[in-house]
Amino acid sequence: MRASAGYLLRHPARWLALGFGCGLSPRAPATVATLWAWVAYLALAPWLDAADWAALIVVAWWLGVWACTRTARELGGDAPVIVWDTIVGFWMVLWLVMPAGLWAQLAVFVLYRLFAGARPQPVAWAHALFRGRPGQAVTTRDGFGRLFDDTVAAGCTVFAWALVASVYPVA
Repeated sequence: MRASAGYLLRHPARWLALGFGCGLSPRAPATVATLWAWVAYLALAPWLDAADWAALIVVAWWLGVWACTRTARELGGDAPVIVWDTIVGFWMVLWLVMPAGLWAQLAVFVLYRLFAGARPQPVAWAHALFRGRPGQAVTTRDGFGRLFDDTVAAGCTVFAWALVASVYPVA
């Protein structure tokens, strides 16, 4: 099965897993999803406080396990069009670093894309921990792993940002 706009619209799990269409980007779908997460965060920020964001992230995380698992089963595994994990991961980063100025937001965007995309340790460990092997049936463990490795990438991003900001204070 191939992901397309028609595919996306036929089930809510697909809509969510493909990041409301971000995953259909022909180039760098995870980067597009991270940009969408940034814009969505800024759009929702006036109405949500820190506790609201925490609740939204928890709900989005667990819905993501379901949506990413279901969609990965249909698409045959670790499909790059599945980007909900990226969106939730970057929301975590923004939730923890905001309020931050534009340059700081841009810096954490770059850091997050580096950790989530290049998967240095410990993100590589987290990526391998719960993912199934090629050819094996996709299970909830795979969906959990997809969200887990982006959670680790978010944690690494915030840690790296804290180190940078302690040396070079950026508003």
